[in-house]
Amino acid sequence: MKKIFLTSSFKDVADMLRTFLNEELKGKTVTFIPTASLTETVTFYVNAGKKALEGLGLIVDPLELTHASVQEVHDKLKKNDYIYITGGNTFFLLQELRKSGADKIIVEQVQKGKLYIGESAGSMILAPNIEYVKDMDDCQKAPELTSFEALSLINFYPVPHHTNFPFKKAVERIISKYEEVLPLLPISNTQAISVFDEEVKVLVRTDCL
Repeated sequence: MKKIFLTSSFKDVADMLRTFLNEELKGKTVTFIPTASLTETVTFYVNAGKKALEGLGLIVDPLELTHASVQEVHDKLKKNDYIYITGGNTFFLLQELRKSGADKIIVEQVQKGKLYIGESAGSMILAPNIEYVKDMDDCQKAPELTSFEALSLINFYPVPHHTNFPFKKAVERIISKYEEVLPLLPISNTQAISVFDEEVKVLVRTDCL
């Protein structure tokens, strides 16, 4: 049974994770993958996401894919309770997931029921294909990427940062270009997408209503 929690800005919706899971988080360990941020100049969200996880009582175990051994990737993704992937460049993320073999392990673990938490790029990477992300991310930052086929753990296409600066125009371009050909699911920074088995919901932070 799949358990997936997808966000634009995890720190803004972290409290909803506890409600979605309906289980004790304190003391659980999460594999924290910041690799998508390596190509970016603005990376404050990485530390913000880490602090938000720790604020929920989780133990954060970092896994930076470009430096990790095959054994480390295998052990952390299989041993830890949850998996979290930060934002950054989606194309670079896909490239490094493939090179490290993490892509196959993540798919296997999520299909077995392990919770997956995604933020921005970490959310879009679960779509069947990430070509639609070109209006938001620079695909040239992943020169070794040979295909845009992604993890395909969901059958829709998340569009994070809907209505939010500085991605508002990029999101509008994606929606305009793909809304009639792809099942897009835009979310703002104060929304999240929950997937429980095949049930998909858009959650809204209550203090934003």
